[in-house]
Amino acid sequence: MMSSTVKIRFPGAAEKGIRGLAGLGMARRLPPTALPIAVVAVLVAAALAADVIRPWDDRHVDLTRMLQAPSLAHPMGTDSLGRDLLAQVLHGLRVSFTVSAGAALLAVVIGTAVGLAAGMLGGKVDFIVMRAVDVFQAQNHFLLSVLIAVLFRPLLGPAGAIMMAVALTHWTTITRIVRAQLLSLREQPFVAAAVNLGLSRSQVVLRHYIPHLLPAITLAFVLLVPHAIFHESGLSFLGLGMPPHQASLGSLLAESRQTLLSGSWWMIVFPGGTIFCAAAAIGMLGEYWRTRLHPRWRSELDVD
Repeated sequence: MMSSTVKIRFPGAAEKGIRGLAGLGMARRLPPTALPIAVVAVLVAAALAADVIRPWDDRHVDLTRMLQAPSLAHPMGTDSLGRDLLAQVLHGLRVSFTVSAGAALLAVVIGTAVGLAAGMLGGKVDFIVMRAVDVFQAQNHFLLSVLIAVLFRPLLGPAGAIMMAVALTHWTTITRIVRAQLLSLREQPFVAAAVNLGLSRSQVVLRHYIPHLLPAITLAFVLLVPHAIFHESGLSFLGLGMPPHQASLGSLLAESRQTLLSGSWWMIVFPGGTIFCAAAAIGMLGEYWRTRLHPRWRSELDVD
């Protein structure tokens, strides 16, 4: 008689272990930017779809549900007026993103324009600009932003005042970057050839300077957004931010001061955690771009 070998297969633990090791290997092969990109994508999508995910009306008050802990009905709990905190965080995230991106963009525009003027005109203009940069950078950014927000709030409103406060305290870094890059570009042969061919100053700027400056300017914008988020949150926390019907994440943090001692931990954990995740993820993307793609800009792009 011929003996036959019977193979018994035990699925389960062994296969799960192999699959777990394979999954771990795939996780290790993921680029370091995978997590921050995913976080930013989720937060942006949630902010854009806030009205669909969780509609919110600040006039809707339900005192029977005030300061309820997180539950299935209210995953982030409710505030002191019984309003859903998740809806407020989503809408506040959209406000914070909009104001912070606008502030960073305004800072880039101001810094680029001043840097171009200093680098192209030189002489006394360059001297005055760089002394002004030194004066602004010697000040405490947050205290100066508080003063600017107070001065511009009656003229520009809450959002405009915050944008102006952040922009006027962070344009100096972009100015230094643009000026340094421009002084280097002026010595390049293609710029001299363009001037010899009769191109005007504006044509040289648009055709040669701006394309070469755009990567550094874009990177500076990305690195400024987390700082703008923190400044917006800080100003809103001090009562200089958005009004209650346009509450930002900083405004929600300010409201949490009144309820924290009563044990309502969710009022500060969820808005504060959202601010941290958004700023950290965007900052990680900017740092990766700076250190890996443009290592020569490590010392120049230190945004304070």
